[in-house]
Amino acid sequence: MEQETSKKKLSLAAQIFIALICAVIVGLLMQNASDKANAYIKPFGTIFLNLVKFIVSPIVLFSIMAGVVSMKDLKKLGKIGGITLIYYFCTTAVAVSIGLVVANLFKGAFPVLSTASLTYAAPKGTAPLDVLVNIFPSNFILPISSANMLQVIVMALLIGFAVILLGDKVDPAIATINRWNEIFMKCMEMILKLSPIGVFCLLAPVIAANGAAILGSLAKVLLAAYICYLVHGLVVYSLTVSTMGGISPFKFFKEMAPAIAFAFSSASSVGTLPLNMECTRRLGVSKEVSSFVLPLGATINMDGTAIYQGVCAVFIAACYGIDLSFAQMVTIVLTATLASVGTAGVPGAGMVMLAMVLTSVGLPVDGIALVAGVDRIFDMGRTTLNITGDASCTVIVSNLLKKQEQKL
Repeated sequence: MEQETSKKKLSLAAQIFIALICAVIVGLLMQNASDKANAYIKPFGTIFLNLVKFIVSPIVLFSIMAGVVSMKDLKKLGKIGGITLIYYFCTTAVAVSIGLVVANLFKGAFPVLSTASLTYAAPKGTAPLDVLVNIFPSNFILPISSANMLQVIVMALLIGFAVILLGDKVDPAIATINRWNEIFMKCMEMILKLSPIGVFCLLAPVIAANGAAILGSLAKVLLAAYICYLVHGLVVYSLTVSTMGGISPFKFFKEMAPAIAFAFSSASSVGTLPLNMECTRRLGVSKEVSSFVLPLGATINMDGTAIYQGVCAVFIAACYGIDLSFAQMVTIVLTATLASVGTAGVPGAGMVMLAMVLTSVGLPVDGIALVAGVDRIFDMGRTTLNITGDASCTVIVSNLLKKQEQKL
């Protein structure tokens, strides 16, 4: 009986943390056998990630619809949407600014390299109007099957608005939406029980392949990025959740531990969405707020990715012997902030944004080859910051709505 009790007391956060430690140890031991780690360990991580990806689209669709119809008030929905977008854009702009400041402090330590042999095929960017066009779905099934989160969100909002406008006569439809939401949430719980195994199998091959590189010439730029991640997370989010969210930063980060650990290993904002919803509910965030704010944040809120843009832009410029002007840095802030809207919350999406940022200030896109090899290591940190920012927004929106309701 005592053993059973001790097992029950081992929280999901503790299990994931143990899996992280084991993955680091095994990964370091397998540095000379990274091909075996990829062949025999990574497939199980991929299976777990596939299960997470499978559940994400229906959860986003039904949770947003359930959140919208539960409000029964388009004005209230407009308030939540307005606060969310303002918060996301402001924190993203602050994040890229922090990235530029810290990277410039490190600039003297960045080497000027021989860059003639660098080659990199730039990922295809998207024109601003194309981003707008691509938000709107032309097919009901395709956005769900392809996990196009922006289109799934638009679908959920349109259906949710229609249900609200039709009034009481569609109460059976509201009940159906809520039941399906509960079904997919239960399915999510089942999948998340496998998180420790998934974390281990995803992270160990990454450490095996990149462990030595951390100690190499890119250590300084990685250090600069992770300092920025920590500063933004511990300072900016601590200030916002304590002043506008009404909770202590310690409680916030304690409850967010499972989602943070999973995001770090999976490097997927969208993949972490189900676990993020669970963590924010333990923080007292209502279902209607988390169901709307988190899926939106997983798609457009990219604080960690914005920091990555600033740090890597300064690093690449330094490697080419180029000094960025103040005007170029302002351009980087604006481009990174606006580009975050069109960046999907999936592993590696930051590379697309980086190509856009470098092009906007006239830096050679080939410079991405300098950081491409360890992009996954950057990605783990920036994803962790992205999902923490999403959660901080839900706490703030929830608290502000409660205060408004108390005044009425």
